[in-house]
Amino acid sequence: MLTSRVPAAVDGLLTALRAAPGLDGVAVVDGPPSVNLTARKYVFVGWQPGGDIAVSLAQTFNSAGARTRDETFQIAGYIEARTGDKDMQARRREVFAILGEIETALRATNDVPDAPTLGGAVLWAHLTAGDLSQAQAEGSVAGLAFTVTCQARI
Repeated sequence: MLTSRVPAAVDGLLTALRAAPGLDGVAVVDGPPSVNLTARKYVFVGWQPGGDIAVSLAQTFNSAGARTRDETFQIAGYIEARTGDKDMQARRREVFAILGEIETALRATNDVPDAPTLGGAVLWAHLTAGDLSQAQAEGSVAGLAFTVTCQARI
């Protein structure tokens, strides 16, 4: 019996982001970073700095009879742009441009009508939160923690 749509939704989000033409050149990573990061732009799905929670979920019965359940969950994500210069404005613009591409990947279009469903994994998914961080350390780094909220029926 299916107990959660979380695994399928995370997989669907990764698939959508890796296929998004606007994210060409951005490394889309499943989970936390590993060592030896060499790219300058990243999207981490299921991870945010300082957080141990990849996905937070809650379930309730859909109606009397306990035949189906509604599931709401939030997938943690993090965008990072870095370079060796001190141009913080450019890094900030980069992370928000990447966030815009993520939002675009979650919107239905004629070419991808099931985009908000993450390939049929959920009823809908959308961006719901974000937190910008910035640092100057051997260059400029901007990070944007974001949340994709999903609604599913199991």
